[in-house]
Amino acid sequence: MKPVIKFLRFILLYLILVLITSGCATYYQQNLVFQDHFVSGEIEEANKVLDKTRKKVKKRDQLLYYLQKGVVLQMLGAYEESNTYLERAYIFADDYRKNPVRQAAALLTNPSVTVYTGEDHELVLIHYYKALNFLKLGDYEAALVECRRLNNRLNYMNDRYERRKNRYRQDAFAMNLMGIVYEASGDVNNAFIAYRNAYAAYKEDYRKYFNTAIPLQLKKDLLRTAYLNGFYTELDWYEREFNMNYEYRPKPAGELVFFWHNGLGPIKDEWSVNFFIVKGEGGGVIFENEEYGWSFPFYDYQSGKDNGGLGDLKFIRVAFPKYLERIPVYRSAELSVDAETYPMEKAENINAIALSTLEDRMLREMGNALLRLALKQAAEEKVRDKNKHLGALLSVINATTEKADTRNWQTLPYNIFYARVPLPEGNNEVRLKTYAPREQQWEEHIFEFQVDRGETLFQTFHSLESYSPRLAP
Repeated sequence: MKPVIKFLRFILLYLILVLITSGCATYYQQNLVFQDHFVSGEIEEANKVLDKTRKKVKKRDQLLYYLQKGVVLQMLGAYEESNTYLERAYIFADDYRKNPVRQAAALLTNPSVTVYTGEDHELVLIHYYKALNFLKLGDYEAALVECRRLNNRLNYMNDRYERRKNRYRQDAFAMNLMGIVYEASGDVNNAFIAYRNAYAAYKEDYRKYFNTAIPLQLKKDLLRTAYLNGFYTELDWYEREFNMNYEYRPKPAGELVFFWHNGLGPIKDEWSVNFFIVKGEGGGVIFENEEYGWSFPFYDYQSGKDNGGLGDLKFIRVAFPKYLERIPVYRSAELSVDAETYPMEKAENINAIALSTLEDRMLREMGNALLRLALKQAAEEKVRDKNKHLGALLSVINATTEKADTRNWQTLPYNIFYARVPLPEGNNEVRLKTYAPREQQWEEHIFEFQVDRGETLFQTFHSLESYSPRLAP
């Protein structure tokens, strides 16, 4: 047997072994030790796992390491250190996304082996987590900077997608948070503007696309800041818009703004779809899938040659990422102070935004994915005609590299709730009660707050309990 044939067979067997042993593992499965500690609430242990694996993290997964580390450190109360890692994540993703050479290389190779630069909503939420850290540190101005950077990020992303816009084009929750921070710093004019923008975003997009109603607290805040600014025409308009009558009440001695992170966001898995290739006219081909009603026309530059064109193929299989939802155990919550209760209102449905963002991205990128794979398989057919062994090798390489990218930020919550609670000066005990409808049970968490007059406190709590992942609808 010729040495080249032996070598090709060796390479072929090696690639098959790699495919069997590691090709099917998703990013979630590859990081089960960390995930098991995190979802169990063993945050210190999860942090130790990250520290142990720091030197083993490949550059293509560096962004995810920074993101996971930033969240874990925030939950441990290390707010400054958390922001260090989150800022690294911001710089890393920004550098790769703005580099056209790296972007082009990603289109020509398997997405799972390229540098991960984050889904759009993940890049936006970097600034939310940084803002929370600054609020815990009492730095309102820095928190506002992150809110502005968040909106700038959304504007930049949507400018890139001129032909097919994202449904996630504005973040109502971020605007709401900006208003809360402005008001806490004493700037009621800018607070009113931010609340007004948040209301418009909830009304235009969030109810329609992300199953998130306009929070009642936002309406109250909008009415109050309109009154405090002397904007009586606007106050009258919003009273009629909300069917509410505003009644002035003196500002409480202190306030608590509580953010409840509930459940866990979705994880990525893989699915595949077959496209039949139909020859068209004038050297064109059409990739069709009747099940989903998809049709993508392409010009076959090999048309008219002996072989190796797209028209020589009958069908191709393309792999795409899909989300598996992790439904939260707890579905509602309330805060109680003395005899008063305050319901937690949903402000951000991260799960719905993630699903929407991925769908928008896939529809934009599907044409490129199909063309890339079709050209690879056309080349395979041409090589096979010349040398069946090389053709077999190229076939295995193509099969091995046709994998979906299953990486994503997996420490995000399923959704975010919030409540604004007035507190008297001095020591206060606040109880968070979370309700699990399937188990018909409540769970209670107690917090102690020392409040100074005129102070606004910020608190977060993450209920990690979620059911096993299931396919998103």
